Amino acid sequence: MKHSLPFSVFLRAGRRFYSVKFKNENGEYLPAISTGQETEQLAITVAFQWLKDGIPKKGGAVSIATASMLNGDITQADCKFLCQELQRRGLVEAYTLAESRAAVAFADYLLNFWDYDNSPYVKEKLRKGHSIHRNYTIGQLHIVEKYWVSFFQGRILGDISRADIEKFIDTLDGLNLAASRKNGIIRAGFIPLRWAYSKDMIGRDIAKGHTMFSGKAKERQILTPELTAAVFRVEWADRRARAANMLAAVTGMRAGEIQGLQIRDLGRDCLYIQHSWNCRDGLKTTKNNESRVVEVFPEVIEELASIARENPFNVNMDSYVFWGERKAGKPIEGRLLLSGLREALVDTGMTKEAAAGYCFHGWRHTYASYMRKRLDTRLLQSQTGHKTTAMLDHYSDHGMEDDREIIQGAQRAAFGNLLPFAVGA
Repeated sequence: MKHSLPFSVFLRAGRRFYSVKFKNENGEYLPAISTGQETEQLAITVAFQWLKDGIPKKGGAVSIATASMLNGDITQADCKFLCQELQRRGLVEAYTLAESRAAVAFADYLLNFWDYDNSPYVKEKLRKGHSIHRNYTIGQLHIVEKYWVSFFQGRILGDISRADIEKFIDTLDGLNLAASRKNGIIRAGFIPLRWAYSKDMIGRDIAKGHTMFSGKAKERQILTPELTAAVFRVEWADRRARAANMLAAVTGMRAGEIQGLQIRDLGRDCLYIQHSWNCRDGLKTTKNNESRVVEVFPEVIEELASIARENPFNVNMDSYVFWGERKAGKPIEGRLLLSGLREALVDTGMTKEAAAGYCFHGWRHTYASYMRKRLDTRLLQSQTGHKTTAMLDHYSDHGMEDDREIIQGAQRAAFGNLLPFAVGA
């Protein structure tokens, strides 16, 4: 009778409980399992129950078919297929195959992703002609170090689930940070996760479908004409910072563009903002990665040339106008432009707390606000580098003969009385 059963029940020498061996689909016996029963009849009853309901395991029961499959040789392809099927059925949210690209510490993956010199993401962006700046990746690296790494320490990339991401987002809820800052922290991890999904490193886009924080973004503080004039009439500790802020005020140029100015960029009454040169030393490139000509007062050009000549290192056409003091061939540090502005604001009588609400990029908003009613959109965007529509892109590529006169006239009207020196009519 026992031989007709789809299993074999037996008592091992020196053992108290009967064991059972089930057969696989080829008629071969699987490894023995203790039934926990002291009589053969009870052991057979348990074996039939297991055959029907599955072998009890921690967290559930395993069918005989599954036990048979797991007892045989399983290739990585078999394992991947099973995991994908379990994920499809909603039984597994995330999985990691041994020796796969996802079998890497999540913290290490994030840190390498934002390492400008070693990141495959950065290399891909640069190879395909996209701009990505060292300073940007440094900022993202600091974010993941401070927030993501500590939370996900010890976890594997392929094991991270949507639920894990939700828990991480919940931890940000209690922090005294602006909504935009929290969202920036989230994006520092979402970008690497989405890239991993696009490269088939992980099976699902677990960064998708999450609700970000809401809140009105803090508006940029812009200086009134009176305050602008006062700022440039107080004594500045750093002449370079003063001139850089002045240039930003009357042109709307960005910090990276100003830092990237070289002596060769100085025209008689304009600046040649070169995209290709501006990419050096981790500086931000021009808006839309294009070069442009920016009109500026000749008096400001003279001030810039004077500053360039004070460079303590070797001066040539490739030298930065706003040179750095620490090392030859480097531009001024961006933090000096901001600290100089805030110190000047305090010197006008403003409190430190109020001055902290202003940033260097605010000059770009100041310029656009002052010039909006004085220039048509096409001319204004030719100066700032902003382009919002394909048609505007097309027309902004073609200058008109009197464009420079119109732009310079508007600049004189807006800023001529705000600078600390006379501006020609």
